[in-house]
Amino acid sequence: MKAKILDINGKEKGSIELPKCFSAEIREDIISKILETKKRRQPYSPSLVGGKQHSAKGRVVHRRHVWRSGYGRGISRVPRKIFSRRGSQFNWEAAEVPQARGGMRAHPPKIVKMINTSRINKKEMQKALESAISATASQEKIKKRYSLLEGKKIENLPFIVESKITSLKAKEMISSLKKILGEHVFEIAIRKKSIRSGRGKLRGRKYKSTAGMIMVTGKKESIKTGMFEVAKAENLSVASLSRGGSGRIAVYTENAIKELNEKYRGKNESNNN
Repeated sequence: MKAKILDINGKEKGSIELPKCFSAEIREDIISKILETKKRRQPYSPSLVGGKQHSAKGRVVHRRHVWRSGYGRGISRVPRKIFSRRGSQFNWEAAEVPQARGGMRAHPPKIVKMINTSRINKKEMQKALESAISATASQEKIKKRYSLLEGKKIENLPFIVESKITSLKAKEMISSLKKILGEHVFEIAIRKKSIRSGRGKLRGRKYKSTAGMIMVTGKKESIKTGMFEVAKAENLSVASLSRGGSGRIAVYTENAIKELNEKYRGKNESNNN
């Protein structure tokens, strides 16, 4: 399977042989399984000794003829903290328990429940990566993911650009991508940042942004930009190619495709042997 190589002006420069993964079967079920397994959550919980960090003993004995007993005093059997005493008379206050002031939480979050211990098979991981790469070349999947592209034609899929694009400056790169992707796709491809509505603004998450496109580069190519996500061909992952679902807009450099060809050619030969 061959694909066009576009220059920085969006014109056809030549063609390149695509690796087999671009025509692989798209397994949505395996992709979603990997995304679920790779989910990360920041563990949080209150201190295990919260509400217990005081020198006074909290337990009250409820037996007869015992000094410092709560028997016959008409008080509930909850842990109490002694604030002052006079002989065998104590000034007690309920402490530690959830219903007492300054006590612990009744059912606090547990760290153990937040640690993801799910695992995935190597073959499934490989199949998911091939499916994710294949989905970036599928017009049907891209249209399904982006409702703004419904009924519009997407040309030159998968988007493969000459490696010269990595040396362009920000303004030149924007105008180049506009020509390569076309206006409709370009609108979605560049990240957009907006102020969140609601209380999230007060909780350290004032801004939210769209995922935008991903540019896959070769080993020796580098781009520093916040306009879109950049990933190396050797470190491609299902999570980056399918952020928000399969069929993410992806632009591959010529060198990235060559590296993917080498990677998958080796695997195919070993499988045949």
